[in-house]
Amino acid sequence: MINSKIIANGIIRALVIIVASALGIYFLYQIQSVLIYLVVSLILTLIGNPFLDFFKKRLKFSHNLATITTIAIFVAIIFGIIILFVPLITSQSQNLSLLNTREIEQNAIELINQINAFLESHHINAKKILNFNSITSKINFGVIPNFLNSILGTISSFGMGLASVLFITFFFLKDRVLFIVGAKKLIPDSHEEQILNSLEKINHLLSRYFIGLLLQLFIVFLLYLIVLLIFGIPNAIIIAFLCAVLNIIPYIGPLIASVLAAILSMISHLGSDFQTEILPTTIYVLIGFWIVQLIDNNLSQPIIFSKSVSSHPLEIFLVILIAGFLFGILGMVIAVPLYTILKVIGKEFFPDNKIIQLLTKDI
Repeated sequence: MINSKIIANGIIRALVIIVASALGIYFLYQIQSVLIYLVVSLILTLIGNPFLDFFKKRLKFSHNLATITTIAIFVAIIFGIIILFVPLITSQSQNLSLLNTREIEQNAIELINQINAFLESHHINAKKILNFNSITSKINFGVIPNFLNSILGTISSFGMGLASVLFITFFFLKDRVLFIVGAKKLIPDSHEEQILNSLEKINHLLSRYFIGLLLQLFIVFLLYLIVLLIFGIPNAIIIAFLCAVLNIIPYIGPLIASVLAAILSMISHLGSDFQTEILPTTIYVLIGFWIVQLIDNNLSQPIIFSKSVSSHPLEIFLVILIAGFLFGILGMVIAVPLYTILKVIGKEFFPDNKIIQLLTKDI
């Protein structure tokens, strides 16, 4: 029979669970930077595992030497990118912070006026479509140096995060056997074999996936760079790199990259004639980027991703599409790794399910 004491204990228990959950969420929120470091380190570990195995098996390195060499490769790549980008960003920000904002404003207004004249010459009433005077009056060009200075501030604080990630990654690679042994002690004996098999397959497939992703981004970067160099766009390496990174976001990222490339192409030619130079160059760059995206979407991306995670290209497309509808851009980014994890777990724990058998036949 339910009495007041049982009800009181139930209420107290519910309150304790709610408070504990709230404190747990608050604690995770407070250490979100650490969680991000752990996630990035885990991704780098998955990428580094094949290199570690290569150095140990093919080059006969010791485990510690192979770990140090793998971390050295990461450090060389990261510092190579920093050395490539920071001086240019610094010089540009210094120029804009000093005297160039007024010149940028004048060139931008001139560009808008040229667009207006171009539309009018083709019998398009631009004033009804866009109020150019209102646009130019609302643009605050003084925010440009402030924005760039904030970027420099972020870069200055980047060092601590980078050091933390590399430190964590080093021990993830060096002591991965110890982590596996420790995990075995926490795993229930009844499911130990299934869980360990799942972890091994997940590690293998995700390592291949992230390496495939890097290969895909590198191919896109080279193709973007070729397009930009052909049409003489300044800072082609930086623009190509930024646009290639946006390809991490499936399907939407390339569209954003095209818009970014068009804007930067127009900005790089500020002060030139719109109809004879700015517009044709921007159109050519856009066409080049669309050709690159066509190659990537139909050749490199399906082949690399389907091979790395043993999934059909249509299957990957549908998973990304569903994740995008449910969880937005973040869902699209994590869709393939998460789907791969679920497939491996499904195959280990529900091997007799016909749907899982169909989806995991190549794993």
